[in-house]
Amino acid sequence: MVSRFEAIGGERALRAIIDDFVARMTSDAMIGFFFAKVDRARLAEKEYEHAADFLGAPDVRYTGRPLRAAHGPHRIFGGQFARRKEILRQVLIAHRVPEDVQRAWLEHVESLRAEVTSDPGSECR
Repeated sequence: MVSRFEAIGGERALRAIIDDFVARMTSDAMIGFFFAKVDRARLAEKEYEHAADFLGAPDVRYTGRPLRAAHGPHRIFGGQFARRKEILRQVLIAHRVPEDVQRAWLEHVESLRAEVTSDPGSECR
């Protein structure tokens, strides 16, 4: 059985996806300010590790801080969480990621909502 990591094209494809995602996210009018003082190369590497680990890459594990610890000091609103997720969705489409992988990846991101924001109004309906 092919892993999701293999289904998107492996390391090279995932790094291209993540590079595009980080570029869009850090320059976004709604959420880009969160990343003004962030080392973008390190951010891209941690995003890569996190995604690769989820997608089933062999020998890749996320080595960053737990998400709650990393995001806890920041007041992240539900709309900002949703904006990041929408940027990811657009990037996945642009890179022609298979729909089943897109769906699983976005569901995974949604499952992490409580680790990133405690905004009680964070549910989009």
